[in-house]
Formats: sequence, C-alpha cells, structure tokens
Amino acid sequence: MVSSTQVTWQLSGFGDEIDDDPAVQIAVLQALGANHIEVRSAWGTNIVDLSDEQLQSLATLLAEKGMKVSAIASPIGKVDVTLPVRHEVERLRRAVNATTVLGAKYIRIFSFYYGGSVQVESIRDDVMERMRALADVAEEAGVILLHENEKDIFGDVPDRVLDIIQTVNSPALKVAWDAANFVQVGVKPFDEGYAKLRPHLEYLQVKDALFENGHVVPAGEGDGDVLRTVEALKDDGYEGFASLEPHLAGAHGLGGFSGPTAFGIAARAFAKVTAEAGVQTA
Repeated sequence: MVSSTQVTWQLSGFGDEIDDDPAVQIAVLQALGANHIEVRSAWGTNIVDLSDEQLQSLATLLAEKGMKVSAIASPIGKVDVTLPVRHEVERLRRAVNATTVLGAKYIRIFSFYYGGSVQVESIRDDVMERMRALADVAEEAGVILLHENEKDIFGDVPDRVLDIIQTVNSPALKVAWDAANFVQVGVKPFDEGYAKLRPHLEYLQVKDALFENGHVVPAGEGDGDVLRTVEALKDDGYEGFASLEPHLAGAHGLGGFSGPTAFGIAARAFAKVTAEAGVQTA
C-alpha cells in the first residue's frame, strides 16, 4: 500500500559494479535515473590508489556529465586489526583528498578483520583506538565517516556497531545500513537492528540477501526487510542517499560486480520497493 505522503531520496550506486570505465558507470546510472555515483574504483584502480592525475580526470568527467558523488567507498578498515594504527590513518588521508577533489562529504569505512581463532571481544580496545584515530582525521577534515556493517569485521552485528558509534562518540562517525550484510551474519535487520541504529543512520546501501544460503538478491526479494526499512526511514523523515550495491554477479574482499544488465535489474527491483513505500528517487 502506497503511503499518501511522498518524499524524495537521492539515488546513487557503486559505479564499479557496472564497469571499470567511469564513463560507462555514469551513463548507466544516469539511464536509471541517478544523479549521483558512489566511487569505489575507476579504471580498475581503487579510490585510495588513484593518482592525482587520475582523480582530476575523474572529477573533470563527472563535471562534464553533470554527475555528483554521494560517497567515497573506501576500503579503510578492511584490514587486519593487528596492523599499526597509522596504516589506515594514512590511507584515510588519501580518501579525504578524494572527497576534496570529487566534491563529496562521506567516506565509507569498516571496523577491521581479525583471525578466525581470535575472540572478537579481545580486539575491542584495538578497534576503538583505530576508529577514534580515523574519526580524528575526519573531524579535522570536515568529512563524515560511514561505518558499514560487514561480515568478519568487529562491527558485524547491531550491538557492536552501536558500541563503536557510542564509544567513539564523534559527530564525524555515522552508520551506513546494509541489510544484506546483516542477513549474512544471521541478523534480522529490521527487528534486531533498526531501533538501535536509526539515531545514527546516515546512509542507506541497497542490497538484499537470503538467510538460507547468504546469496545476494535484488532489493525486496530476500530476508533483509528492505520494504519495512524504507517505510520506517520515510516515516522517520530520512532524506539522504540510497546507494545501489547489487553484488548480483559476484563478490570479493574489496567489493562486488553486477554488470550493466544485472545492475538495471537491481535498480528496477528497488524502484518497486520505493514506489510501494511512497518514496521517490532522483
């Protein structure tokens, strides 16, 4: 049932799930009605590894096409927690530089891997030290870090995500909501996470998954409570980004891929969800 009051969210998407070439990324996203792109890589190179010349070329291309950047989808925090604090601080500074060149204010980050034989509780202090250091850089730079819940990192379930946010207690550290990732660690996203994390939820990543096998599926076709979440966000007054991250053709440690056709399938599936919830995207 469509709500009587409509709101508009900004539609974005992970361009490198479409193609390595940012020109193709932009063309497909614009054909699907998006005016923003989330930049994880371009020309096959991760955002924190792009040269100054490549960053400037990307900025020029985006400007020519009238495309804006919703977020820098960095790999910061997708490393083992035993690495020195400075390792990710230095990489974050490169991501901050990308926000300056590309005109973004958000940087997606993670909260560190740990070995399979390590008890998660034993790394809490190390995680908090690193997340605080990252937040310090963000505060100084005037950008906002978006912590993405992800399997195999400290902040994989709602309680630990909330622990990070409350412990670091920084205006520069917020939550990026990923329903599929919650499903893949056995969490019922809406029932077990929404109320806890909504006060800190700043950004919506759009993908869904099945409890049965963890497979990623188009939004609304899995167990990620995507429709309920969209309806609740709308009722709560959310007015931010919804960023498509379909992962329909494959996934790996630093991201995933869909290709133009599957990306379109994902976009149309999410459009069905937003139409039912009474949310417009632009």
